[in-house]
Amino acid sequence: MAAQRPILSFFDTKSYDEEFFLRNPLASSIEVKFHEFRLNPHTAQTAEGSLAVCAFVNDDCGAATLERLAAAGVRHLAMRCAGFNNVDLEAANARGILVTRVPNYSPYAVAEHTVALLLALNRKIHRAYNRVRELNFSLGGLVGFDLHGKTAGIIGTGKTGRITAEILRGFKMRVLVYDPFPDMEWAAATGCEYVALNDLLKESQIVSLHVPLTRETEWLIREETLALCQRGVILLNVSRGRLIDTTAVIEGLKSGQVGGVALDVYEEEEGVFFEDLSGHIIQDDELARLLTFPNVLITAHQAFLTREALEEIVRVTAENVLRVARGEPPLPGTQLLPS
Repeated sequence: MAAQRPILSFFDTKSYDEEFFLRNPLASSIEVKFHEFRLNPHTAQTAEGSLAVCAFVNDDCGAATLERLAAAGVRHLAMRCAGFNNVDLEAANARGILVTRVPNYSPYAVAEHTVALLLALNRKIHRAYNRVRELNFSLGGLVGFDLHGKTAGIIGTGKTGRITAEILRGFKMRVLVYDPFPDMEWAAATGCEYVALNDLLKESQIVSLHVPLTRETEWLIREETLALCQRGVILLNVSRGRLIDTTAVIEGLKSGQVGGVALDVYEEEEGVFFEDLSGHIIQDDELARLLTFPNVLITAHQAFLTREALEEIVRVTAENVLRVARGEPPLPGTQLLPS
C-alpha cells in the first residue's frame, strides 16, 4: 500500500506560489491545501489534520497562532522566506513545532533588485516612463548623477550584501562595508573596505541595508544616524521595513538631508504589500506621505520575485516537508532554533 502523503496547509497563497509549487516534481508527494488568507490565531484552525504549514513574511506566527497550530496537530512550520522575525521560536519549541526557512533562495535576485532601484531612482526612470506615456518628452527635472567615482556604503555583508557590493564595484564605485563579522579575505579580493558604521554613514553618498531585523538593527536608520550622513544621501532598503524609522526619513526628505529613498520593504507593510488596494484609500498616513515625494521609489516586496528564487523556495520547502514527514532532519542550515 502506498505511503500516505503528508498534508501541507499553504497560507497567504499568491498565483505564482501555487504555479511554482505544483510545477515541482516533489509536489506530487505532498497533499497541498492552498489558502489565500493569511495565517493568524483565527485562521490557524484551518490547518487541522496537516502535518505542516507554509507561511510567509506577513503571516502571524506568534505564540497564540502556534498554540492553535499545535492543537490542530501541526508539527512543522515551513517559512518560505529567509526572514523569521514574525516567528516566536521559543513558543514553537515549547509546543514541539519544528521551524524551517529558506535562507538563500537567491541572493542575486535581491542584490540585482537593489541596484535596479538605485538606477531607477537616480536616473528618474519611473518619472520619465510616466511622462513619455503621456507624450511628454521633456527632460526637465530628470537630471541624475554618475555612479562612477561615488561612494556607496553597504551595511551587512552576508551573501546579498556582498553581491550588491560587487555589482557596485563594477560601476567603479568606492564601496565601504560594515558588518560585525567582517570577511577580510572577500574585501581584499573585491576592493571593498570595511569601516566603522559611523564612518560608513559619514562618507557614503549611497547607503544600502542588507541586515536581518533584530533588537540591535531595529530603526538602524533614525534621526541620530541620518544626522551623520552626507546631505542628500540616497537610502536603499530591500531587507526589512523596521530597519528604517519612517518618520525620521520623511523629515529628512522634507529638509533635504535625505536626497532619495528606494524601498522594497516598509515597516507597516502587513495588509498593504502583496494586496491590490487600487480601489481603496490607504489608511497608513506615513506610507501615503512617502508616495507623494518625487524622489521616493517603492516596490511592494518583490526583490525575491525571480523564477530562480521561486524554484529554490519551492524545492527547499517541499524537501523539508517530506524529510520531516519521514522523521528525518531538515536540510542543513534551514532549521531555526530559539536563541
